[in-house]
Amino acid sequence: MKKLQNFINGNYCDPCSGEYIDNFEPATGEVYSLIPNSNADDVQGAVTAAEQAFPIWSNMSIEERSEILVKLSQGIEARMDEFVDAESRDNGKPRSLAAHVDIPRAVSNFHFFATAILHYASESHNMVGVGVNYTLRKPIGIVGCISPWNLPLYLFSWKIAPALAAGNCVIAKPSEVTPYTAYLLGEVAKEAGMPPGVLNILHGEGGSVGDAIVKHPKIKAISFTGGTNTGEYIARTAAPMFKKLSLELGGKNPNIIFADCDFDEMLSTTLRSSFANQGQICLCGSRIFVQREIYDRFKAAFVDRVSKTVVSNPQDPKAKLGAVVSKPHMEKVLSYVELAKEEGGTVLTGGERVILDAPYDKGYFLRPTVIEGLDFKCRTNQEEIFGPVVTITPFDTEEEVLEMANSTQYGLSATLWTSNLKRAHRMANELDAGIVWINAWLVRDLRTPFGGTKSSGVGREGGWEALRFFTEAKNVFVKY
Repeated sequence: MKKLQNFINGNYCDPCSGEYIDNFEPATGEVYSLIPNSNADDVQGAVTAAEQAFPIWSNMSIEERSEILVKLSQGIEARMDEFVDAESRDNGKPRSLAAHVDIPRAVSNFHFFATAILHYASESHNMVGVGVNYTLRKPIGIVGCISPWNLPLYLFSWKIAPALAAGNCVIAKPSEVTPYTAYLLGEVAKEAGMPPGVLNILHGEGGSVGDAIVKHPKIKAISFTGGTNTGEYIARTAAPMFKKLSLELGGKNPNIIFADCDFDEMLSTTLRSSFANQGQICLCGSRIFVQREIYDRFKAAFVDRVSKTVVSNPQDPKAKLGAVVSKPHMEKVLSYVELAKEEGGTVLTGGERVILDAPYDKGYFLRPTVIEGLDFKCRTNQEEIFGPVVTITPFDTEEEVLEMANSTQYGLSATLWTSNLKRAHRMANELDAGIVWINAWLVRDLRTPFGGTKSSGVGREGGWEALRFFTEAKNVFVKY
């Protein structure tokens, strides 16, 4: 059985505690590797290494940093099959999804910020007859990056790439549920020529190593993606220490479908936006609102397509859905199906566990689920389930669907289907969301700001927003 290690100061090492945590393969329900149960002592070791490395890394030319990060992206690409296999096995997602989305996006994240830093410019402000102000952007120092289990290397790299590009040293913690590709990343970083101590990768539980990262006084910024309750704790803990915070949290995203949409394109995309990655994407449209004129047509077509969706082991090329990430998460999702029934909902398809043939008979597979008949204010429609479960609800007017769409504590994304240009702009302006897709879903440009409103988070990631977050602005005035 493989025993993973922390990556500190350019080398792999055992945790200070000597303790390890079981890492389960979602498709089989069996332990297949062990991960370090790190704690504050490991964090201190990483911080010490980062302190020594920071003057070296931050004083490199941007061309030198860029070259190393480009090599890192190329290193992942050169080992594509290995990373794809690791991501699929660790997370339970179909191998085809890891091959077409997760790992290519991680490659793109490093390459994008490696080249973006070459074009990052500061500002100047001329005071006529007085002098000139110019802005310097300096790296913060040591930063903490904590990423979730749903898109492991995808979101891990989305954080650490801009932090490194800006000249910071990073203490990074992947989810303890999906640690494997982050573990492999240390090898690639070393081969790319990254100086020891610049990138440190620690494994373990949030309550121990994650908490120690948040609380360490020499870690000056925290970038976190995960649950809203954890984000609230991080904000409460880090605020008195005056750390910079970027928190990308939960979502309960509306998918609004008007009668004048392109029905076939909408239907195909809605199938994907509902259940991609087993519904375990913070941007999935879990609340589907359909204009009453086409509600029955949509329901019949959508339920038919969903009921035929292939749930299978991650290696099956026909699999559209793999396993959810863990047994506790599977039980959580199933509990919401039962809650929906108690709240008066009708399960139109799905709602149960799928038992495959051995060796996958103990895997965490769920049938994609569609529920109707629920009030928009009920718990099922207000709380984040984060699994292959969607609700469908009819509406009549723009005003009505806006009230329903904006009713939750979340405001991450929204999807809108209409051929009416004025309506599209009007609705996009009124929706409480950081991202609105019109006649599309999950089209991402890495230059654009990414993040949510309300309980979906604080701050923005992506493009210049990320580089601004991972730097401190300094104004310099020169008198004429």
